[in-house]
Amino acid sequence: MDNTKEILKELSILYPDAQPALHFKSPYELLVAVILSAQCTDERVNKVTEILFEKYNTPEKMVTLTQEELEKYIFSCGFYRNKAAHILSASYDILEKFGGEVPSTHAELKTLAGVGQKTANVVYAVAFGGDAIAVDTHVFRVSNRLGISEGNTPAKVEEGLCKVIPKELWSKAHHYLIYHGRRVCHSQKPDCANCTLKSYCKFYKK
Repeated sequence: MDNTKEILKELSILYPDAQPALHFKSPYELLVAVILSAQCTDERVNKVTEILFEKYNTPEKMVTLTQEELEKYIFSCGFYRNKAAHILSASYDILEKFGGEVPSTHAELKTLAGVGQKTANVVYAVAFGGDAIAVDTHVFRVSNRLGISEGNTPAKVEEGLCKVIPKELWSKAHHYLIYHGRRVCHSQKPDCANCTLKSYCKFYKK
């Protein structure tokens, strides 16, 4: 039995103001923040970008940094060498291929160095109002536990979510699932006692 509609309705009541937690003022700032957010908390990313974006908030400004200089700014986000390389490569791509503007289509976003499916989905949906569901650890966990979309890879979960959720709700559903994962359905110790969705939850029923 597909309970997706009921689950989404409950999530919309629980989190009516669900929105991105990353701070940004432009598509480029969002792109950089999302790259930094891989295996790092949004709270930590926001602290780093608050300082970084004071001087380096456009691709033109970012490429004036060497990789080593950028690494010092983003060190606390983890995986800083790879992330610095990706940010600089993507910045050069934006300047050389797209006239300094972050591309607004999903296909073009994925041509940027270091930009995979999840990052492209977030930027496409949040910065440009596109229809996409980015599967991070929260979305992956909650979707599997509630049985909305079960899969052992983010790609399979994304495919399943896109089949059962109306396209116009993809972006909102993404944020609902993240909020529930952060606030209630934690990885190690989910707060099942206070979860209004436990009647649907396979994890709880175990």
